[in-house]
Amino acid sequence: MQETATKPYLIRALHEWCTDNGYTPYLVVTVDENTVVPPAHVRDGQITLNVGHLATNRLTMGNEYIEFESRFNGVVEQIFIPVAAVSAIYARETGTGMGFEVTPSATYPGGDSATSPKPATPQPTAKAAGTDQAKPSHLKVIK
Repeated sequence: MQETATKPYLIRALHEWCTDNGYTPYLVVTVDENTVVPPAHVRDGQITLNVGHLATNRLTMGNEYIEFESRFNGVVEQIFIPVAAVSAIYARETGTGMGFEVTPSATYPGGDSATSPKPATPQPTAKAAGTDQAKPSHLKVIK
C-alpha cells in the first residue's frame, strides 16, 4: 500500500492556522494544463489566490485537488487546482508559510483526458435565456 503524501495535509493545516490567527491564507499555484484559473490573472506561469473563507465559496481542500468558486472582477469563476501544482501557502499579513515542490499533476476529472480543462460556463441570465424581461435588481441607489 502506497503512503499518502504529506503536502495536502500541510496545506490544510497552514490554511487552518492562518484562519485561526485572523490571517488571510494565500495559495501560490504553478499553472499547467490541468489547472483551471482565470488566464488573465496568470503571471509568469503562476497565480496567487486568496483562499480565505470570505474570498471563496464551496472551498474543498482534498488530497488530490483544491476546488472553489471565487469572484474575479465581479465575475464568479470556478477554480480547480491540483495539489501537485501548489508551490506555496502563506499568510498575506506576515508572509509566514511553507513552500512545496511542484510535481506533474493529474488530469482534470471534469472532462476527458483528450481535452484540456475548461472553466465552468456562466449561467445564462433571464434575457439570454430568451425572456424579454430581466430580473429587477434588489439594490437601491443611496445619495
